[in-house]
Amino acid sequence: MSAVTEATEAADLTAAELAGAYRAGRLSPVEVAEAVLARIERVDPALNAFCLVDAERAVEAARASAERWRRGEPLGPLDGVPVSIKDVLLTRGWPTLRGSRTIDPDGDWSQDAPSVARLREHGAVLVGKTTTPEYAWKGVTDGPLTGVTRNPWDPSRTPGGSSGGAAAAVAAGMAPLALGTDGGGSVRIPAAFTGTFTIKPTYGRVPHFPASPFGTLAHVGPMTRTVADAAVLLDAICGFDARDWSALEPPSASFADGPDDLRGLRVAFSPALGFARVDPQVAALVRAAAEAFAELGAEVEETDPGFADPVADFEVLWFAGAAKVVEHLDDERRAELDPGLREVCEQGARFTALRYLDATARRMELGLVMGRFHERYDLLLTPTVPIAAFEAGREAPPGSPSPRWTSWTPFTYPFNMTQQPAASLPCGFTAEGLPVGLQVVGPRHADARVLAACRAYERARPWHDRRPPVLDPPAKP
Repeated sequence: MSAVTEATEAADLTAAELAGAYRAGRLSPVEVAEAVLARIERVDPALNAFCLVDAERAVEAARASAERWRRGEPLGPLDGVPVSIKDVLLTRGWPTLRGSRTIDPDGDWSQDAPSVARLREHGAVLVGKTTTPEYAWKGVTDGPLTGVTRNPWDPSRTPGGSSGGAAAAVAAGMAPLALGTDGGGSVRIPAAFTGTFTIKPTYGRVPHFPASPFGTLAHVGPMTRTVADAAVLLDAICGFDARDWSALEPPSASFADGPDDLRGLRVAFSPALGFARVDPQVAALVRAAAEAFAELGAEVEETDPGFADPVADFEVLWFAGAAKVVEHLDDERRAELDPGLREVCEQGARFTALRYLDATARRMELGLVMGRFHERYDLLLTPTVPIAAFEAGREAPPGSPSPRWTSWTPFTYPFNMTQQPAASLPCGFTAEGLPVGLQVVGPRHADARVLAACRAYERARPWHDRRPPVLDPPAKP
């Protein structure tokens, strides 16, 4: 086997497969880092998933990892595994520009976000930072600073957002693991659009610093090709950090452990949450996935949770947060912002404190509804997104009832408001070859249950070895 072939295959391995190969001495972290960097160099010009790649530091970290594995002293299952970081998370030595021209790249970049610090402690190899829309404000990934990020399954389509660069990187084998953030669907939307896996954990499960201007809507989550990889990554990044006043204590067991048997689990299937419009192809694939849960032994009942679309209240919370993000900018700097972001900031700045508190009160009512719902049901299944990926460079697809991204993401933002764990896993492809996602929602603190259910479905309906067309060899002249 040639070195080129070995390198190409190394970039396609999961984190679990890499750890096994390191342990057995079949691969070195240096070989894998070089393979991933070569994949980025070959594929990323078509996708624009990365806004920063640091090959020198990645190889240096990989060499240190290789020496630990040689001595039989790895720091854990992530030692030597390449990881990308969404460019809203502080990463020591690299600027965190949040997709904006309004942030000085020469600032003080001496701190890691808690999740990034945990990755370093576990010996992961950080390869670079992935693209995000400006200040992570919308459900697609494009902006004035970094341009348009594209979908590996069809580069004319969006990968979603705001963690679109992270999802595209994972799907295309440009590092098997990624850190993303999710304030209204920002890990789940791109996971659905790119055929990858993610979980937005219970709020506070992964510490967040600095605190998000979007407040307690924003979560940090793992983005991977398999459920097992997400569980190991979540193990590494969760736990208490004094910089986050809402951080939870670490769980008592690994998210990778425990049964993944669906028998006897009470599962609600809501095809539209009672108010959403869903593309027929998406609806059929998600229904088939719900039927698979029943075939695997779950007690599946078609029912809705019983709440109306909370989009108006979510937009109050989200747009007010956006206004807070840019409040320090003068008119000249505001002119540099994404025009859509300027619009929502202007709208958010007009909300009164009473209107904000009213939205907060209805958010708490929504949490009560879901708390009671989960007394009857262990899990809730829905589509992740009601459509497949649409044209890149647009905030909303043609025919959307509003120009805002919230018009086509009715299944994701409600569960940021309630702070529940919610995963997205691939459940099939449209006739055009575009991935579709199934959302699995659990009650607060039931992250392990959600992951176990996803693992059971993944075992019955494996997907991670299907490669996007962008990885096909170039056509011979």
